[in-house]
Amino acid sequence: MEEIGVPKKLVLGIQHVFAMFGATVLMPTLTGMDPSVALLAAGIGTFIFHGVTGGSVPVFLGSSFAFIGAIKAVAGEDGSGLPQALGGVICAGVVYLLMSLIVKLGGTNIMKRLFPAVVTGPVIMVIGLSLAPIGVGMASADWLLSMTAILTIIAVSCFMKGFFKLVPILIGIVVGYAVAAALGRVDYSAMQNTGGLFIGADNFTFPKFELAAILAIMPIAIVSVMEHIGDITTNGAVVGKDFFEKPGLHRTLLGDGLATMCSGLFGGPPNTTYSENTGVLAVTKNYNPSVIRIAAGFAIILGIFSPIGAFLRTIPVAVMGGVSFILFGMIASVGIRTISNAQLNFNRSRNLIIVALILVCGLGGVKVAVGNIAIEGIGLSALVGMVANLILHILLPDDPDND
Repeated sequence: MEEIGVPKKLVLGIQHVFAMFGATVLMPTLTGMDPSVALLAAGIGTFIFHGVTGGSVPVFLGSSFAFIGAIKAVAGEDGSGLPQALGGVICAGVVYLLMSLIVKLGGTNIMKRLFPAVVTGPVIMVIGLSLAPIGVGMASADWLLSMTAILTIIAVSCFMKGFFKLVPILIGIVVGYAVAAALGRVDYSAMQNTGGLFIGADNFTFPKFELAAILAIMPIAIVSVMEHIGDITTNGAVVGKDFFEKPGLHRTLLGDGLATMCSGLFGGPPNTTYSENTGVLAVTKNYNPSVIRIAAGFAIILGIFSPIGAFLRTIPVAVMGGVSFILFGMIASVGIRTISNAQLNFNRSRNLIIVALILVCGLGGVKVAVGNIAIEGIGLSALVGMVANLILHILLPDDPDND
């Protein structure tokens, strides 16, 4: 890995902040949580994750969307149940710890058996493609601005050289913002209501533990664990390393779980590994984990200093949509590359069936509900792919693993 200087690392770190910012503050906004606290929790959680994994995995942890429905249901329209929801968030983190222990005792071969390339490749594609409508929806708010960002990113990635080639996302945002400002399409109202220079005690909420809330939120962690496995697989595929082996899936699960528990302690949302930042890795091809830690530091600063976060909220949705347009597509492309690198034989019906089930379950809107617990999207596709692979391996034992 080519070593770069501190100033360039700072710029790369800022680029990762822009990638994670929209989703990290959107989730708490939808659930009645405080966006500034969510940024603070994301930064602290990322540092916890890197501490647990020895700083070797270039992952950023942000707000998890998997829990939105359950948290809103527990918190209520007036937010009076938010402390109880936070108790459920902490218990969801405990699920990660239990899964970490299972992997530690059983070894990573269990996970490799459950998630070979014929499963992980399509799941990675589902991660990118399931996010695609979000990017398109944001971009469609103003196609002129979103296309400005998209074309800038493409031009920088394909034609620029040196350091500029490492920061196409940041340049795309800057150019898109400049065009929006010149056309008078930037809403600066967020800058007028910052509520002071620093966040205060009123921004924080502390947990209460009630069984009903715990049972409503805690089981969803199974879904987010599956997403975690998919994201770590994607991240490793982008970087070209097997993070299941080193530092070990048990460590990444432990880091994610501890980060989620810490977030719930002072009013933050559950944390999860962010595909947006993995997309930045794929675009820039700079995989230095220290850059992610710089981004985490900036996230903490944004959370503490209200005016900075308020300024970032003035970035037009369409500009961020243009960025997401590229990032989410890059994630899906990594899934295709995973399948290609494994040299899977699609003349085998088994492989075709597994991939078909994963794609349809992940992208077709299939939902499986048991009581108040529902699984869909990425989590369902990962579960279906895992089960289908195991069953077909039993029924067709003579097929090689990667045929």
